[in-house]
Amino acid sequence: MKNLFLEALAAPGPHPSLGEHAATYGRLIGSWAGEVHDHAPDGRVSVSNVEIHFAWVLEGRAIQDLWISPTLAERASGGHLPERYRYGTTLRIFDPELAAWRVVWQNPVIGTRSDLIGRRQGDDIVQVGMRDARPIRWTFLDITPQSFVWRGHILEPDGETWWLESEFRVRRTGMA
Repeated sequence: MKNLFLEALAAPGPHPSLGEHAATYGRLIGSWAGEVHDHAPDGRVSVSNVEIHFAWVLEGRAIQDLWISPTLAERASGGHLPERYRYGTTLRIFDPELAAWRVVWQNPVIGTRSDLIGRRQGDDIVQVGMRDARPIRWTFLDITPQSFVWRGHILEPDGETWWLESEFRVRRTGMA
């Protein structure tokens, strides 16, 4: 049976009104797989497999993504769920007044939500926001047509030190 909701949600590409801003996140459209390295406050690092999918939605006026760890294949096999279990989505909508993207991440599995503002800085994408009254900075870097790195930092209580919480290293597996 056809899923009319998914057909109405998906868009074949960016809306013309986005102009050059479409390239900020548009480079990420498609599917990706790799590893996520989660850094615990006690210094432990856990490694999990991840899959990520980006697509144009809402008439091409937004980009939505899914971040899934462990992967769908691992979930189907009944494997162990990691401490930093992820099955969440981000909606990214360009705000012309800010000349930036409003970014909302939600992971209903563990009940988290983060609101950020994303901008292109050179070839990188830097997103800043707050979580639990502490600044966060999420960065896409080393972006190529076939790979990227994503790093999530949170500002330590000293107000100076950025602590690396998570790092994703992924390679393209397909186009949307």
